[in-house]
Amino acid sequence: MNEARVTGPRVTGPRVTGPRAGVVLQGVDAPGVFCGMVEEIESLGFDHLWLTDSSLHARNCYSYLTLAATRSSRLLIGTAVTNPATRHPAITAAAAATVDEIAAGRMILGIGAGDRPLLALGLKPSRLATVEAAISAIRQLWRGETVNLRTDGSSPGEFSLTGAHLRFPARAGIPVFVSASGPKTLDLAGRIADGVILLVGLFPEALDWAVSRVARAADTAGRPRPHVAVFAYGAIAEDEAAALADARSIAAWFPQTAPHICALAGLPSEVTAAARAGYAGGEFQEAAAAAQGLPDDFVRKVALAGNQRRAAGQIRAALDAGADSVHVFPLGRDRMATVRAFAGSWSAAVSPGPPEAGDGISHTTQKTI
Repeated sequence: MNEARVTGPRVTGPRVTGPRAGVVLQGVDAPGVFCGMVEEIESLGFDHLWLTDSSLHARNCYSYLTLAATRSSRLLIGTAVTNPATRHPAITAAAAATVDEIAAGRMILGIGAGDRPLLALGLKPSRLATVEAAISAIRQLWRGETVNLRTDGSSPGEFSLTGAHLRFPARAGIPVFVSASGPKTLDLAGRIADGVILLVGLFPEALDWAVSRVARAADTAGRPRPHVAVFAYGAIAEDEAAALADARSIAAWFPQTAPHICALAGLPSEVTAAARAGYAGGEFQEAAAAAQGLPDDFVRKVALAGNQRRAAGQIRAALDAGADSVHVFPLGRDRMATVRAFAGSWSAAVSPGPPEAGDGISHTTQKTI
């Protein structure tokens, strides 16, 4: 818990890119429906589209990224996120390089340690040392090198490569983004990644802590701070009670996987423990019962759970904390309605002009998406 406490002067590092916006989807829609969603997302002006790699919970991410590549011309597309446990890193290297070639250089590989859905496969999240080794091996394969590597340990997800090399050309500079919510993973991302995907909620204390941690790690490693991408789960609707209900399930993910974020949000430890006891694993949509015991205020801190004006304030908070991009992960009954609403909130958040009275977030002037 203490590792998440903000100490010392705030450090963010320079913004890597003028702010960009994105959408994160699960492959839960039929292919034809999904293709229509891709086309609309690009038409709305978004810069990124991510697909989750959710093992048994959604369709194959690389198949759907291929569909996205063929139905868009400008969107940067990526995994959000894969891991070394469910796929050997060499298979991931080949898959990502293939999609990158189809997309004419628009692929980003998002990778992390893995999450609760691994339990259904008899697996556990990978050690950070394994994640780092996987990233190193993948980059070597993309550079056309021959790789000999064996990770230490006997747990599922460890891997080895013996005289391995790609037998087709790949782009050496495919960006690698590391998904992070905890201090050690944030440090890893700051030290080696091209970007970091922050899963820390949407309130200033957590955003400042996470961005500062990444920036310090990058500075210690003697390198520029990586791109900071904030993932914003939830729902946006003028019916704020409905938006809150649709967003509530993601709130139970934090007590189970990122309890230090709960501490930063001021959630009582006994409430955190009760939520952990009620949500043992699986995708966050399976956490509805455990989420019912979480206060509305906490849900609003970690998720989009209100109207467009509230969402614009949360976007400004992320940008003010030093984020380079913010990406909506829509939940609920009408996910594309939330995507459209987020586009409007983004324009309100980054356009010139004073903030509306009462939104409590300092204004950041930036270009629109």
